[in-house]
Amino acid sequence: METTLLEEKIVEQIKTVFDPEIPVDIYELGLIYEISIKEDGVVFVRMTLTSPACPVAESLPMEVQEKITRVEGVEDVDLRVVFDPPWEKSMMSEEARFALDMF
Repeated sequence: METTLLEEKIVEQIKTVFDPEIPVDIYELGLIYEISIKEDGVVFVRMTLTSPACPVAESLPMEVQEKITRVEGVEDVDLRVVFDPPWEKSMMSEEARFALDMF
């Protein structure tokens, strides 16, 4: 499968994951810093959380990994949770800021 198409399908899956405290998906919140796909189907994802003390710090990354694994063409997922740079509201998409009334 073409890398661009595979990445689109991965993003589609990530957009089904929501922070339970915020009614916006984690992709639009800006929590996904990087997605890269190797030729062998291994997907590297670098993501963060809104806070290191996030109540779903253990379950949210696992949910992201599980959803990406379901995408046809993905052989494995190497997901890393990072806190540098720290997440801030400016990382949200325009769509997320609009949904949360944070212009």
